[in-house]
Amino acid sequence: MHFDLLIVGAGPAGMSAAIAARELGLSVLVVDDQPAPGGQIWRSIELTTARDNILGPAFVEGRAIAQAFRASGAIYRPTSQLWRIEAGFHAYMTHEGKAECVTARAIILATGAQERPVPFPGWTLPGVLTVGAAQILLKNAGQIPTQPVWIAGSGPLPLLYATQLLSAGGRIAGYLDTTPAGRWLQATRHFPGAMRGYRDLLKGLYWSARLHASGFPIIKRVAEIEALGKDQIQTLRYRTQRGAVKQVPAELLLVHEGVVPNIHAAMSMDCALKWNAAQDSYTPVLDDWGESSQANVFIAGDGAGIGGAKAACLRGELAGLRVAMKLGAVTENAVTRRAHSIRARLHAELAVRPFLDAMFRPRKQAFVPPANTIACRCEEVTAGAIRAMANLGRPGPNQVKAATRCGMGPCQGRQCGYTVTRILADAQNRSPEDVGYFHIRPPLKPVTLKELASLNEIARSDA
Repeated sequence: MHFDLLIVGAGPAGMSAAIAARELGLSVLVVDDQPAPGGQIWRSIELTTARDNILGPAFVEGRAIAQAFRASGAIYRPTSQLWRIEAGFHAYMTHEGKAECVTARAIILATGAQERPVPFPGWTLPGVLTVGAAQILLKNAGQIPTQPVWIAGSGPLPLLYATQLLSAGGRIAGYLDTTPAGRWLQATRHFPGAMRGYRDLLKGLYWSARLHASGFPIIKRVAEIEALGKDQIQTLRYRTQRGAVKQVPAELLLVHEGVVPNIHAAMSMDCALKWNAAQDSYTPVLDDWGESSQANVFIAGDGAGIGGAKAACLRGELAGLRVAMKLGAVTENAVTRRAHSIRARLHAELAVRPFLDAMFRPRKQAFVPPANTIACRCEEVTAGAIRAMANLGRPGPNQVKAATRCGMGPCQGRQCGYTVTRILADAQNRSPEDVGYFHIRPPLKPVTLKELASLNEIARSDA
């Protein structure tokens, strides 16, 4: 099948891009590995339940976007995994156990973000989850932990989830705030600009105040954490920046140290990347419309740099308009006029970002775990093994991958890529930008031989 535009991801950016492109008459295919639109931030948004009051108005406002997306006329393929894109563009994906190939004149990658992987001793024990994973259970099924939970991390998401958990009737054993000392001072220089997003700041202050009023212990400036147990977490040990060490019982630990753009699909297409020091991650090199270094390949949403749901919608809309203009569906003047107001709103949405990036920049220990910590969960490669390789001729991530198998598992380096980069940078006294990242090759997701064989079956049936 052939389309004018292929959109990968049905989150805020992907849905908004599809709506804009369909308004201008393009044929659009949207593929997503989730069973329903919304992405991570608006997961299960189409289900109107009592959880709306728990998740809040910022979640509920995504429902109108999902409704407009459903009515746009875009062809939507949920539960589909994209695993290869070739020049041309030929996109390979699997759906319901069968693989297929579609072609498109342009592509928008709206693959969103992922939680920053933060290896620490014991992070592979049952009972240790990310805050994002716990929030998914709340959004999908209204599930909350039956036992009191420990939350450890930094950033808006732990604060948001903690308030949602309390509203849902959950209990919090304690909160370990890993934000290092001095971050507030570093963030204050961005405060005047951040006032354009004062509503977001007020929400953060409300979340923080509610937690402080709830009575459970809040420990500031936690530098190191360790989960202890045999078959599951039983004890949590933590150390503060001042050196105080404490060990407490724990049945469930939720961790979070920010989010990073999902760049694997962009990297597999050789899109140029740059190191974003403020967000401690790689971001694609894009023009004002979201077009990458590869012609007619656009990147929108948090995959273009962390900005939140509203910014993702605006970035997706800009990309959809630009594709329509490049494919001749609308004049450049018409697109430019419409884009002017979109960019003004986008600038306002991103105004608070420098403040948040400076305020919640992760501590150093989140990037460089102790030697006995498993860095690659798929292949069970420790941080010590990676550090030992770092001193053998200044290797890069790909040499470490070849020697240790780190990054060769089912996740294709999504859970260890940044850890390898940061360990090498620390051991070799280099910048992360200088060290680089894994070279990403297809398949982006695991593909079975049966699924590959189905491509030949489709080809024979079309002959």
